[in-house]
Amino acid sequence: MGKNVVILGTQWGDEGKGKIVDLMTEQVSAVVRYQGGHNAGHTLVIDGEKTVLHLIPSGILRENVQCFIGNGVVLSPEALLKELKELEARGVPVRERLRISPACPLILPYHVALDQARERARGEAKIGTTGRGIGPAYEDKVSRRGLRVADLFHRERFAAKLGEVLDYHNFALQHYYKAEPVDFQKTLDEALGYADWLAPLMTDVTARLHEMRREGANLMFEGAQGSLLDIDHGTYPYVTSSNTTAGGTATGSGFGPLFLDYVLGITKAYTTRVGSGPFPTELFDDVGARLAQRGHEFGSTTGRARRCGWFDAVMLRRAIEINSISG
Repeated sequence: MGKNVVILGTQWGDEGKGKIVDLMTEQVSAVVRYQGGHNAGHTLVIDGEKTVLHLIPSGILRENVQCFIGNGVVLSPEALLKELKELEARGVPVRERLRISPACPLILPYHVALDQARERARGEAKIGTTGRGIGPAYEDKVSRRGLRVADLFHRERFAAKLGEVLDYHNFALQHYYKAEPVDFQKTLDEALGYADWLAPLMTDVTARLHEMRREGANLMFEGAQGSLLDIDHGTYPYVTSSNTTAGGTATGSGFGPLFLDYVLGITKAYTTRVGSGPFPTELFDDVGARLAQRGHEFGSTTGRARRCGWFDAVMLRRAIEINSISG
């Protein structure tokens, strides 16, 4: 299969990527997340115990596997700390195994407030986001007003930038969405409080990946969501806010595309989708209900029931083309 492998979903997510990643981590030295945020949900079962990971790469439960969160991931410090503590309570030495790019954009409370206010305002036309601030965080990144993990270690600069961006977003929250503004001082104190425990986890992820590549290590890149949720190639506008296709691997980690050896596409025998958007093969009858029941089709991140339908070969062919799927 090759030393450097991308694993991604070929449908609308929930294909079972986390289980495949975990199965294959026995053969790799590192697992890398390169896009998305804690809107992902990868369910693993090891020794009969179920674990749902939203932000930390699926290799975290394996000894001698380094886990990286690349620059393409939008990072909620609150969500990361919660997940980290849950794993540590089970004896997983997360702080030894996990390293994070300082270039990751931060998800802060105003992103969550905006995400949820927008969904409420859309009413029946809502996109069906997880409401966790992913989209607004990516918007800030592209608009070049976003705060990144590295900014947390420069307190005065962070406070100044936060004040500016919060004024901008609070104006929209109050005057357009008629929602409560987000408090500056509370947001500042909470954010700066994350700096001390985040500092030891920081590393130049791109440089470290290339060091490992030169040493001959096996690297795995773990995609989140699915190909048809890609911001450019998915069923727009009912998509996520990142590039879930193979092209996102290079931009989200700094690992050049010609260094990738294999793109493994994970496909389910039928099709599911969470949230709104087109679904040509969706079933509204007892067969669809039976698929949902037998497949335990509830989102591991949101808990929402997944829509179920027949396998869609046309959609899969498209995913194979845009990802250059190897197998």
